[in-house]
Amino acid sequence: MPTPHISAQPGDFAPDVLMPGDPRRATRIAETVLDDARLVTEVRGILGYTGTWQGRPVSVMASGMGVPSISIYATELFRFYDVQRIIRIGTAGGMARSLELGDVVVATAAHTDSGVSEHRISGVHYSHVPDFGLAAAAFAAAAEVPGARAQAGAVFTSDSFYSNRPERTQALIDHGTLAVEMEAAGLYAVADRERAKALALLSISDFTFQPNELTADEREQLFDHAVQMALRAFATAA
Repeated sequence: MPTPHISAQPGDFAPDVLMPGDPRRATRIAETVLDDARLVTEVRGILGYTGTWQGRPVSVMASGMGVPSISIYATELFRFYDVQRIIRIGTAGGMARSLELGDVVVATAAHTDSGVSEHRISGVHYSHVPDFGLAAAAFAAAAEVPGARAQAGAVFTSDSFYSNRPERTQALIDHGTLAVEMEAAGLYAVADRERAKALALLSISDFTFQPNELTADEREQLFDHAVQMALRAFATAA
């Protein structure tokens, strides 16, 4: 302690961690959702805080962007800081036409083209899935969060933000994929390896098939639905 990427001391992190990608979102959650939040790490501008929610210890820490980044931070949290559960709170591009802007996708599986997972287990096409208890609790919690709308299903974790492969996108849609993002598969694989629990809750901020997207203000407001679902899942999941 500390690790190469986290400057916190033993005991600084709660067993449950919310993980947005953006450090500014971590700060916003700490300041507006948690009680008595304190900064516990700030290496390379990746900010982490610990406070309480309804009396329960909860931490929030940014992951950065992409599978390699979230894999580093999740590994260090699980392996060196006794973190037991991480819920990624992020945004995604909607692929299914049943989705509306601001809907929250409970990612019950994560397909990926990431090279990190391509050779994870030789000869095996690895399945990236979340903890069932967290996923079920988060989906149920949507009914308790005013204005929240949730769908559960598979997402696609991409290594490329500016990819232009319409045939692959259509094939994923044809196989029921709900949305595209950049971190869930990495988080799920790390949780499996570290014998821990993880989930990704993804707010739909735009679409792959039309130009509609949330404004910055709308994005922050609807982002809170996923945060509230995650906190309730931490409180109720087995």
